[in-house]
Amino acid sequence: MGSNRDEALRYHSEGRKGKIEVIPTKPCYTARELSLAYTPGVAEPCREIEKNDDDVYKYTAKGNLVAVVSNGTAVLGLGDIGPHAGKPVMEGKGVLFKRFADIDVFDIELKTHDANEVIRATQLLEPTFGGINLEDIKAPECFEIEEELIKTMDIPVFHDDQHGTAIISCAALINAAELAGKKLNKLKIVVSGAGASAIACCKMYIAAGAKVENISMFDTKGHINKKRDDLNKYKIMFAQDVVYKDLTEAMKGADVFVGLSKGNIVSKEMVKGMAKNPIVFAMANPDPEITYPDGVAARKDIIMATGRSDYPNQVNNVLGFPFIFRGALDVRAKKINEEMKMAATKALAKLAREKVPEVVIHAYGGAEFSFGPEYIIPKPFDPRVLWYVAPAVAKAAMDTGVARLPITDWKAYKEQLQERLGFSSEVVRGMVHKAQKNPKKVAYPEGEEEKIIRAAHSVFEDNIAKPILIGSEEIIKAKIQDLGYDENIFEIVDISKSSKTSLYTDEFYKARQRKGITPRDAKYLLREPNYFASMMLKMGDADAMVGGLTQHYPQTIRPALHCIGMKEGLKVVSGMYIVIIKRKAYFFADTTVNVDPTSEQLAEIAISASDMAKEFDVVPKVAMLSFSNFGSAPYPQSKKVANAVKLIREKRPNLVVDGEMQADTAVVPERMEAEFPFSSLKGGANVLIFPNLDAANIAYKLIQRLTDATVIGPILMGMKKPVHVLQRGDTVNDIVNMTAIAVVEAKGK
Repeated sequence: MGSNRDEALRYHSEGRKGKIEVIPTKPCYTARELSLAYTPGVAEPCREIEKNDDDVYKYTAKGNLVAVVSNGTAVLGLGDIGPHAGKPVMEGKGVLFKRFADIDVFDIELKTHDANEVIRATQLLEPTFGGINLEDIKAPECFEIEEELIKTMDIPVFHDDQHGTAIISCAALINAAELAGKKLNKLKIVVSGAGASAIACCKMYIAAGAKVENISMFDTKGHINKKRDDLNKYKIMFAQDVVYKDLTEAMKGADVFVGLSKGNIVSKEMVKGMAKNPIVFAMANPDPEITYPDGVAARKDIIMATGRSDYPNQVNNVLGFPFIFRGALDVRAKKINEEMKMAATKALAKLAREKVPEVVIHAYGGAEFSFGPEYIIPKPFDPRVLWYVAPAVAKAAMDTGVARLPITDWKAYKEQLQERLGFSSEVVRGMVHKAQKNPKKVAYPEGEEEKIIRAAHSVFEDNIAKPILIGSEEIIKAKIQDLGYDENIFEIVDISKSSKTSLYTDEFYKARQRKGITPRDAKYLLREPNYFASMMLKMGDADAMVGGLTQHYPQTIRPALHCIGMKEGLKVVSGMYIVIIKRKAYFFADTTVNVDPTSEQLAEIAISASDMAKEFDVVPKVAMLSFSNFGSAPYPQSKKVANAVKLIREKRPNLVVDGEMQADTAVVPERMEAEFPFSSLKGGANVLIFPNLDAANIAYKLIQRLTDATVIGPILMGMKKPVHVLQRGDTVNDIVNMTAIAVVEAKGK
């Protein structure tokens, strides 16, 4: 993924500073609620906890709260940069915990290099947290700190820099060895690096079956052997009788190379000297010890992994720590022991051998992958990792006697994990990945706007689309230069200079001459960027159009309707918003176009919205909304909605749809089941069709402004070619998301 320094700094600094905030989970808006949240009501849970200490998990957030603790002495590839400079990384770790496993985090940065002070400070935190994630603490102090904390604390302690890479790369090694036709206890392994991660990896490989005497480890001073007298107690266990003068010599005939050191230290020739079916894990970041292209060029029989996301087999710690802590917290484990780590390893190895479901393939742009040399570990964004790894870890905790809250219903636990993930909220990310597989040309009629230029740069860098900026060439190039971008990546179309202006004008006149347009009108209108972009789309010089950032909605949609028109078989264009709230995605329509649609129009709107939901890999369940529940208030307005349901069922008999119904009936499954068990709509609706523009527009805007919901749109439905209208004031990220949606829609045209 492309990014630059300016974008990264803005990401962290715009709006609320940093990346995290604390959000109350209980209301506190009235005097009564205040008295419950604080004094005097808060005294009651305090008294209960005093009587039974375990009740702290019942009445507080401790059971879902993890501390990310660091002193900033070994941050990413930056080294000892201190606690302040390391804080953005720790906040980021908190984001990943929440995003992948719904675990809350406080980041704790400690201003000390003294291991004993880190130990004591962390011990004092035990009443607050359900677990401790140690992060970016240099070796060998990190070993001492973790060992002492595990020994003295009664909650899980886990140093991710050590064990995260170890767990994930061990899963990859188990699968790679099977594909290579080799036994773990026979593997000759060469390791470049002897820090926390390298030592933890080797210990994990040994636990899985590798032999310590078959591991040749190198640190910055060379091969670790028994003739050296400068080895600490953690390195000495890997000291060998044999002495290798360098990596090149050690790698001759080796089965496995594991790199956790620095980039570009392994050559093609070194890989060529390895044994048959060599396994190469070059995990230095951002530059691997040998690049993936060089590795596969050196050996056709290679099985290779890196730490990078742009090549197969990414060893990414996010496959481990969120799910390991999730399982440990859910059984209230006293510690994360070796058996729990190995359970995570085996669960990851097993998942990689499973058939990859369609929804995961879609999430990665439609790329096909199955167990083999280019797929030996699951993808980081595979949602199944949560309900494979967390239960395995939880069960291992129970089996080894460190669990205090055993799980008895594993099916219910899996369903609970899936609900935590909020899988439907992944819809936009899935669209981005789909777009990246086959980027299309997207025209931006407001090409002079800085936000549009920034978004166009992002979609190009991230391979989402090929942007076309429409506007003054001089103005656009000046702004590109000010932003520090390469102007060669953009296609710029200046209407006053374009060779296509005359052609577009003639074609527009031919199409509209019997609808009141004169040649002079056509010439005038085609100077307008929205008309020009619409004709560019009509003539095939662009695949999609995204505009409306600085204009009212009709100013963008009217030119598109005049130039492009509606899809064959449709009589109505409509608008939809995606509303993501409480980890669930809902599709609202029609929110932007039709003021008072007829039954026939409502039916078309519902069908268009359900088709669009499928594009997001969501199985549509459609509720036709009204103030009436199934005839309870038989007025013309509610009868119109009921009639629309009949029309939909005639046109799409397999579509799950019902109504007319009230909004709460549609989204509260318990109410539907209790009061209307006859309904075909089970489990709650996700596509909500409103009876008129008043209701739809008011509903989405209230949700957008009064809740923490994410609202994406409007998505214009029913056009012959993809045209999407931005909201005035949309962010760069909003524009990027809308572009991805337009690109995916363009693929089906």
